Amino acid sequence: MTSVKNRAAEPDTPLKKEKILKPVDFPMLLIILLLLAVGIMMLLSAGHAASLAKTGDSYFFIRRQLIWAAFGVVGMFVASMVPPKFYSRFIPAFYAVSVALLVLVLIVSKDSEKRWLYIGSVQFQPSEFAKLAVIMELAQYIKKNRDEMKKFVKGFVIPFLIFTVPAGLVAVETHLSGAILIFGVGFIMLVVGGSNRLYCGAAVIIGILGAIILVFNVNYMMERVLVWLDPTRDLLGNGHQPYQSLITIGSGGLFGLGYGKSRQKYLFLPEPQNDCIFSITAEEIGFIGVVLIIILFALLIWRGIYISIKSNNLFLSLLSMGIVSRVALQVVLNLSVVTNSTPTTGISLPFFSYGGTALMVLLVEMGLVLGVSRDISPK
Repeated sequence: MTSVKNRAAEPDTPLKKEKILKPVDFPMLLIILLLLAVGIMMLLSAGHAASLAKTGDSYFFIRRQLIWAAFGVVGMFVASMVPPKFYSRFIPAFYAVSVALLVLVLIVSKDSEKRWLYIGSVQFQPSEFAKLAVIMELAQYIKKNRDEMKKFVKGFVIPFLIFTVPAGLVAVETHLSGAILIFGVGFIMLVVGGSNRLYCGAAVIIGILGAIILVFNVNYMMERVLVWLDPTRDLLGNGHQPYQSLITIGSGGLFGLGYGKSRQKYLFLPEPQNDCIFSITAEEIGFIGVVLIIILFALLIWRGIYISIKSNNLFLSLLSMGIVSRVALQVVLNLSVVTNSTPTTGISLPFFSYGGTALMVLLVEMGLVLGVSRDISPK
C-alpha cells in the first residue's frame, strides 16, 4: 500500500498501445473462477428450501444466479480487455448517474423496498453500481490531483464528499452495511492516495464518537448491540438470526454433515441463500472446508493488492486497490456477522450469496482488476 501512495508523487508510466493484449494474471483469474464455482455449488444446496418457500420453485434462485453469472463472466472478460482510456472519460457521468439512481430509489420505491428499482420484472440495486462508481471517481480524482492531496480542501474535503454523499444516501435507504462498505472503501483509498493522515485520523475519531452517540440515542441500534452481547435476550426477534447462525456453524464440526445435508437451511436459519450462506456452508463442509474457502478469499485479496502495487499507472493502481478493498471489507463483515463477532447487519458474501446485480457488478469489477494485471510484468 505504501508503494501505491508514494507513486502519487511520480509521473505515471503511460499504457502502451499494443496490437496484442498482454495476458491477464492467471493466478487471479483461477481464484476468481474457483470462488464463483464453489459459490454456485453452495447456493444450489443452501438456497433450494428458501427458494421453494418463497417462489414455489426449488431451483428459482440458482437458475437466476446462473443467468447472472453467465452475463457477469462475459462482462468480466470484456472489462478486462477495454482500454482504460476508453472508459475513464465516462467515469464522471457514471458517478453522477449512480448518485441520481440512489436519490430516485428513495423517491419511487415503497417503504419496505427502498433498496431496489424495477424495470418491468427486472429489479436491481443502485447501491451496487454506486460502490463501483465511487471507487472509479476517487481513483480518477486522486490521479488528477496527486500533487495536492496533502491540502485540506482538495486533498481531504472534496474526496471525502465523493464517497460520503453516496454512503449517506445508501444509509437513508436503511442499507447500513452498504453505507459502511462505501465509507470504508472510500476512506482506504483516501489514505492510500496520500491524503493528510492528520485529517484522516481526526475523521476516524469523529466518526467513532458519532457512532457511539447514535447507538446510545437510536433504540433499534442499541437493541442490536445488546442482542449481539447476548442473543438469547430476544430469541424470537433480533436474536434469532445470530443464535441460529451459531448453532448452524457449530453443527458442522470439523468435517461437516456433507454437501446438501444441512438441516438448518430448512427455514430454521433466516436468509440461508443470502446473508447466512456461510453458516450453511460451515454446516455442510465443516471447519476444514470453510478454512479452505477463507484461504481462497485471502489469496484473492493478496493477489489483487499485488497487482495494485505492481501497476505502472496510478489510476489503475488505485482502481484495483479500491475494488480489492471492497471485497475484503465485505468478506470480513459477512463472516463477522454470521459468527456474531459484530452486531447483525444485512451483508452478502461475495461470489456466494444470491443476488444478480451484486454478482454481475462483482464480476465486472474482477474484470477491471484483471485488466490492470495486463499493465504489470507477469511473475
